[in-house]
Amino acid sequence: MSPWSETAAALFAGLQPPLQRLFRTREPVLLAASSATGFAEAAIRNGVPRRLLVAGGGFFAEWLAGIGEACGKEVVRARVPAGRAVEPDDLERALTRVRVDAVALVHSETSTGALAPLEALARVVHERSDALLLVDAVTSVGALPVEPDVWGLDFTFTGSQKALALPPGLALGVASPRLLERARGLTDRGWYFDLLKYAEAARTARPTQTPALSLVYALERQLGRIEAEGGVEARWRRHRAMLERLERWVAERGELAFLAPAGRRSWSVSALRPPPRLGVGALVRELARRGFAVTGGLGELEHEVLRIGHMGDLTPAHLDALLDELDGLLRV
Repeated sequence: MSPWSETAAALFAGLQPPLQRLFRTREPVLLAASSATGFAEAAIRNGVPRRLLVAGGGFFAEWLAGIGEACGKEVVRARVPAGRAVEPDDLERALTRVRVDAVALVHSETSTGALAPLEALARVVHERSDALLLVDAVTSVGALPVEPDVWGLDFTFTGSQKALALPPGLALGVASPRLLERARGLTDRGWYFDLLKYAEAARTARPTQTPALSLVYALERQLGRIEAEGGVEARWRRHRAMLERLERWVAERGELAFLAPAGRRSWSVSALRPPPRLGVGALVRELARRGFAVTGGLGELEHEVLRIGHMGDLTPAHLDALLDELDGLLRV
């Protein structure tokens, strides 16, 4: 083995323990030079022979359904209104109507700020079917509790640029033994996103293809910072504190409203309806001029909601600074 190979192997092997702590799993954590969209497609190509149920409401639930259709799968949708999380009863009704190979859902719906009750939904999937459970955890892993092993999640994936606060370009995921066994029986799972290759790469501490080494070194550094903060649980507490701070501020102001109901709000991103007198676009532009990056909605919500991300390395102090600026704008 060349010195470079030894260096690369040590880097990739050293990532596994902190990544497993981050994902709360004993399984290898898979790493790809890709956006999270690549692992969304991988989940479907490796886990769905024919029929996929997508449950949820919002831009990214429909995004998952579109990926399924683009992969040639039959997609059944169990829709809920935008801002509402899919509930166990919704999922149970859907599973009684049709037999599916897998269920896909978004844990933290970035477009609406709605948080699905993932543990309860996983229980329904396993009690009512033999379907695999594929989870978009793009704005939940690293920000709030996600338990792939305990809850029986068959594929859980995220991207580097959200709660991990890294530049985009890495996809990270955990595959259950059930999913990998399913993948072995599928001949059309593709090549670049063949999860059996990624599982072998994680086991042997080797990349599957040319790695994005600059991002991998950044990931190594950020995992160290997460551990220094007190581990992923401390990070969860900080994200929860920011949501609670925003909830108090909204209640005090009385002019804005969360799109998602209490008890079903993401700890990492919030969608707020501003007063009709204030345009979302104008708010976004003015806050950008003052140095704050927020955004409007996606799709049909583009001009209706203001989305505030409170994840990654942001702290309650950062959020307070934003809310001070918003206070001033609301008083105009």
